[in-house]
Amino acid sequence: MKHTADSRSFDLAGLYTLSLRLVIGWTYFSAFWRRLILENKLNPDENGYIGEKFNHFLPNALGIKPLIEYLVTHPDALQRSMMIFTIVEAVVGLFIILGLFTRLMSIGIFSLALGILLGSGWIGTTCLDEWQIGVLGIAGGFVLFLSGSSSYSLDHYFIKKNRKFTHKKWFLWLGSGSLPLSKPKTLVLAGSALIFGLTLYTNQYFHGGVWGKLHNKSVKPKVEISNVSFHHQHLQFEIYRTEGVDVYGSFLIGIQILDKNGEILKELKQADLSKFPKENIKNHYVAKVKPGKHSMIIPLGAKADILIKADDLRKEEIHNVKLIDISGAEWTAEIQ
Repeated sequence: MKHTADSRSFDLAGLYTLSLRLVIGWTYFSAFWRRLILENKLNPDENGYIGEKFNHFLPNALGIKPLIEYLVTHPDALQRSMMIFTIVEAVVGLFIILGLFTRLMSIGIFSLALGILLGSGWIGTTCLDEWQIGVLGIAGGFVLFLSGSSSYSLDHYFIKKNRKFTHKKWFLWLGSGSLPLSKPKTLVLAGSALIFGLTLYTNQYFHGGVWGKLHNKSVKPKVEISNVSFHHQHLQFEIYRTEGVDVYGSFLIGIQILDKNGEILKELKQADLSKFPKENIKNHYVAKVKPGKHSMIIPLGAKADILIKADDLRKEEIHNVKLIDISGAEWTAEIQ
């Protein structure tokens, strides 16, 4: 009788989570659909390459920054990883929709959502978009692991057909049916507490959303300047865009070389930057700093060495270099 009651409970749980299963499944399968079917976003030579989006995560990723940096500095490895990642999303999403090996796929959902959270949980201009996707995906994956699938799933179909493998213990852990747990309340409470703790921690870490001052690193562009030097009549410095909207570049309309009194010794204006020599830009990552139609474009996560010919200047004259964004933001660094 107890076994029958347990089976009935899991049947209902799997049925009640049907809408969650379908929506989460499509969320991940649609990534494959739009990258390969609707458009080709796995081609590094095409606009919208998913590798550049991945590069946007780098500046403020949590815990996985070294992995992201390795990939964006190794384009071949990045492309392979994006292809594998897309295939995994397609399989996990489709299998969750179909309700096939639901619990195994829910672990995939949990893992993919965790990657999204750690990599891009800081991105989102209005509603903390990526953070919400990440934490809700983790919670949803955990719920689907607990419930499994019931009616309207292939797991349920195979159980009803009394297929031999559905009687194996591994199927209960990887497919659907009654989880063989002696203390289910302990697992539910511990898992929920950990996920809620992760939610609060990342909300605070990325956005200051639990206490203190709120902050959003996706609203205004920020460019860091470093390694400013003057050699052989050339000024060289490194720029790295660490904040701002991920789908909208920082548009640089001015570079000024200043003396110690703040007077302009040399200036590159908007028209100059739109025609800036590409050979004088050494990009580090797949997201590239480049001259645009009306300015120099600095995508989120892009890092590059900039070389400016200044044969009319002497090193002892130069004190600062200043960058001016079209938004009015300015960034300054001293020569070393």
